[in-house]
Amino acid sequence: MRQRTLGGTGVHVTPICLGAMMFGAWGETDHDAAIRIVHRALEAGVNFIDTADVYSRGESEEVVGKALSDGRRENVVLATKFHGTMGDDPNQSGNSRRWIMREVEASLRRLQTDWIDLYQVHRWDPWTDHDETLSALSDLVTQGKVRYVGSSTYPAAQIVKAQWIASDRGHRRFVCEQPPYSILARAVEADVLPTCREFGMGVIAWSPLAGGWLSGRWRKGSDQLTSRRSAMIPQRYDLSLPANQAKLEAADALAQLADESGISLIHMALAFVIRHPAVTAAIIGPRTIEHLDSQLGAADVQLDTAVLDRIDEIVAPGSTINPTDAGWTNPALEAAARRS
Repeated sequence: MRQRTLGGTGVHVTPICLGAMMFGAWGETDHDAAIRIVHRALEAGVNFIDTADVYSRGESEEVVGKALSDGRRENVVLATKFHGTMGDDPNQSGNSRRWIMREVEASLRRLQTDWIDLYQVHRWDPWTDHDETLSALSDLVTQGKVRYVGSSTYPAAQIVKAQWIASDRGHRRFVCEQPPYSILARAVEADVLPTCREFGMGVIAWSPLAGGWLSGRWRKGSDQLTSRRSAMIPQRYDLSLPANQAKLEAADALAQLADESGISLIHMALAFVIRHPAVTAAIIGPRTIEHLDSQLGAADVQLDTAVLDRIDEIVAPGSTINPTDAGWTNPALEAAARRS
């Protein structure tokens, strides 16, 4: 599998990144089965793994740690994230120095490693100054516990602000951004992806299969339009909502296009994300070996201009069919901000 450089770091990673969100209580509860998925991905050439402390409250990190404890750690670019709620205390979450310094130790312990290659802020926190967060992360790099730092699901304006503060205050800057990006959620093409290119940041796209909508399962007329996530995030799957009906129409049209093109919808969806000039890698989140095997070959798929043009007709560039798939809500557009 060909590799790419992660932003300007000089670190080489595969265009397929193994996401570990489904390891643990949220997905595959059998640790041995999850470890087999990790090993299968590594054997196929993947060298990039992404997890987060909040996935199954640390269980995902524990699984990844076990999977790499047999000497495979040295050859893996290992990424994890912090920010999400990890306990009942309100200080057990967020982007404060207090929490970062505490939680990185917990992640290192769960991952059974002395260092994290890429430590990412899982979400922008409007209550914490960028200077506070970047200062703490810079100290972790100096201490050797973290190699690089990145952001996830940041709006373009906050990416710019964080880059400016890092430069102005002499902090380590974010070397990459991890946004939601798929054929059904293309809003980041308008601002986030160009911003990342402007600052020489890598991009690791999450949910390239749109939470399963582009797995080939969501077709018009199907009597099994449910998923493991539909109960967890009903606003993204409830077909009584017009936005989700529109997603179903688009997903069905894309599946027909994939059939006509002689490729699987999964491969077409992943190849679409990977080919964007700003994107370094797409994160896949398999729960089974079969899921993994159905996705690995996408790195070798080339989409021609005719297919790309047809995709643009189905979902316009820069648009996201259901706004909840954007990964965050702009607080400036909430009623309290507009009417106060």
